[in-house]
Amino acid sequence: MGAGRTAGLGTRGRSRVGSGAAGGGTRRDGRGTGGPSPGGGGGLAEPQEFKHAGGRCDRRLGSLQIPQHNAAAGGWQPAVCKMAELDADLDRIVPSSVLPPFWAKLVVGFASLVCFARSYDGDFVFDDSEAIVNNKDLQSDTPLGDLWHHDFWGSRLSSNTSHKSYWPLTVLTFRINYYLSGGFHPVGFHVVNILLHGGISILMLDVFSVLFGGLQYTSKGRRVHLAPRASLLAALLFAVHPVHTECSARKTGHPSVVLLFCGRVRAIAHREEQIQPKPSGVRSPVLIPDSIVQSECRVAHWSIKGPHSGNKEGTFSSTFWVLLSIFLGAVAMLCKEQGITVLGLNAVFDILVIGKLNILETFQKVLHKDKSLENIGVLRNGGLLSRMALLTFGGTGMLYVRWKIMGTGPPAFTEVDNPASFADSMLVRAINYNYYYSLNAWLLLCPWWLCFDWSMGCIPLIKSVGDWRVIALAALWLCLMGLIFQALCSEDSCKRRILTLGLGFLVIPFLPASNLFFRVGFVVAERVLYLPSAGYCMLLTFGFGALSRHTKRKKLVAAVILGILLINALRCVVRSGEWRSEDRLFRSALSVCPLNAKVHYNIGKNLADQGNQTAAIRYYREAVRLNPKYVHAMNNLGNILKERNELQEAEELLSLAVQIQPDFAAAWMNLGIVQNSLKRFEAAEQSYRTAIKHRRKYPDCYYNLGRLYADLNRHVDALNAWRNATVLKPEHSLAWNNMIILLDNTGAEGSGDEGSQSCGLTKGQRQTHGLLGARNLAQAEAVGREALGLIPNDHSLMFSLANVLGKSQKYKESEALFLKAIKANPNVASYHGNLAVLYHRWGHLSSAKKHYEISLQLDPVAAGTKENYSLLRRKLEQMQKKDV
Repeated sequence: MGAGRTAGLGTRGRSRVGSGAAGGGTRRDGRGTGGPSPGGGGGLAEPQEFKHAGGRCDRRLGSLQIPQHNAAAGGWQPAVCKMAELDADLDRIVPSSVLPPFWAKLVVGFASLVCFARSYDGDFVFDDSEAIVNNKDLQSDTPLGDLWHHDFWGSRLSSNTSHKSYWPLTVLTFRINYYLSGGFHPVGFHVVNILLHGGISILMLDVFSVLFGGLQYTSKGRRVHLAPRASLLAALLFAVHPVHTECSARKTGHPSVVLLFCGRVRAIAHREEQIQPKPSGVRSPVLIPDSIVQSECRVAHWSIKGPHSGNKEGTFSSTFWVLLSIFLGAVAMLCKEQGITVLGLNAVFDILVIGKLNILETFQKVLHKDKSLENIGVLRNGGLLSRMALLTFGGTGMLYVRWKIMGTGPPAFTEVDNPASFADSMLVRAINYNYYYSLNAWLLLCPWWLCFDWSMGCIPLIKSVGDWRVIALAALWLCLMGLIFQALCSEDSCKRRILTLGLGFLVIPFLPASNLFFRVGFVVAERVLYLPSAGYCMLLTFGFGALSRHTKRKKLVAAVILGILLINALRCVVRSGEWRSEDRLFRSALSVCPLNAKVHYNIGKNLADQGNQTAAIRYYREAVRLNPKYVHAMNNLGNILKERNELQEAEELLSLAVQIQPDFAAAWMNLGIVQNSLKRFEAAEQSYRTAIKHRRKYPDCYYNLGRLYADLNRHVDALNAWRNATVLKPEHSLAWNNMIILLDNTGAEGSGDEGSQSCGLTKGQRQTHGLLGARNLAQAEAVGREALGLIPNDHSLMFSLANVLGKSQKYKESEALFLKAIKANPNVASYHGNLAVLYHRWGHLSSAKKHYEISLQLDPVAAGTKENYSLLRRKLEQMQKKDV
């Protein structure tokens, strides 16, 4: 029988709602009551492989009742195919006007963009600065090969301080974004994230369509969307979920792994479409004639033996797609650790959607040693077991390679990052881990209390079973056990499949963050809920369908759904606004986690950057009060107190910080600065040396060590320290400047050059041996030219080199540099004053008078400028008298 002829079966004489099937009646269970074979023409014989039955749609149940092949049992069993039942339950909930694919995708994409578009012009906030602005791996002068040896933050994976976040492909996307944006412009980075979330939400529409409706095809190989309402509702819930704000508004929340997963599921659906053979007796999945697709309740259904059974070409195709799945999983893992869960999701999808395996029935047969278990050989022949084995080996290999790349050791986290993982009692750890799970579930269910960080005492430990919060654990597991029971034991195969897929999508992507396999560096993180939220949206949609089925108040259910969508969308808009700036983001966390020391610390740091030291001190003190071992808060508070000349308290805080964390290099350096200010030079030198011991590449510490040596008149040691700073950080302007100034002053004094202004060093620092003389002046010029070659637009370097050239009587070149420095920063009094000195020496007295006056306007109390101006005026008066 030809393919075209087969496709025509059942298109004439289709049963109407409430009537029997053509040629015979249909019982409620879908089994025919007898009668001739249906179909037009009446005399066509069907191929032996086809099992054909008329179908009737019960409008109340919305089910397409047809016999279906059970791949797990291996025989033809009457089954109720309720692929469209959920959609019929949502008939009066989701309007039919948005069901066409184009309009559905337009609605989902528009909703996702509206919810998160507010953050498009936000700043780099929280750790975006470290991951993007301060990450040299994004800049073109860093070889691309270095990305494969560095962690996400730009540190070498072999370093003890490495976070072990190996995401080279994510960093590569940042680098491309940096190139296309023309630099570190936040708008370009934020727009990419917002568009990425919109694209993922649209792709999730296809994913949910497959998960809810399965893989059903027309005779022409086109997949039938049996659940357009359910997939649209789930995609909308996903698109407007507020827990996605962090991934959309925060660049380091880059959800690349989800995009790869959606592409993988779409590829599976596409692959199944491509391999559908025409119904000419060749084995293929379920086929539905094109002419019947237009009607929801008029379906003629053919079930044939499972896909690819006994087909070598199909087996080869399956193996290829599994290998491709493993490759995409590896690519996803190079974007984020969660990428490994793509393989688990693919396995669940393969088993339930493509293989159509009845897990409960298979388990029962294994348990009772049923003889029909031999028919499960179809799994092996169909390639399901071999595909699962291939996925398992591929995943194991990926984990092994990742373990080797990390240096066969997990990253080192502190107790404040994840307090429960450091608890001595296993019972306490288990209780708190489960409490964390319940909090994550609550964020999905009620995403109103969102916080950028949940560590540092935000969630106090549960230390006994008498804590009332244990109720949350019981509630979580009661809900999970109920869902698992329904997923395994329900008589409705469609319900079992949807619940199992929903639970799989909810749980599997969350496993890397569960602390079950390794310690993680956070308590709760909204970003790890991006993919699990897809499972939650699927379960919630199924729940709304069940609620609609058992209630007559359809409008009330529709109002509840609409209310949830609108409230979530509003929360997304508000939360996106909070992510636009650090100040708003950090302050929004105070109402959610007032006990979080990190929240107070970040507010204090933001205030200190704005110059509000008094308010910053208050928040730093609160952070130390909440967490007495918070060494970073102690370090920053000590810095502010040092600047306010409260040196004794600053020294106490910094000393306590290095006692708590002996390898805290920054605290050692700051302690050295305070000790230097207290004239305790030996202790300061020891603190600087300790800092460099713990952080060998520490240019700022070498710079401060050089200042200490300059105070002690150890000029050679000072120059060596500053040279080390410039070697480690060639753009270290302060180190270059101090080298030029020191050589300039020692050269000027050695050569007997007096009368010139010099700045940056005290009298004791300007004392030197006369033997250096002109040689030091020439060396200062060489250093200045080298520095400007590396930092050509630094006006302070122009000024320092101009001073040196002026003393070497290279007036023209010196004048050009002075003028260039003044053009770059016209409001610096010393720039005008030293240019006036140059003109004074050069004999350009009118120009000298002009710049002396400008300098005194900017700084009326500059003693040196006043004295030189007085000398110039006397000289001008004498010249006038002489002329007279």
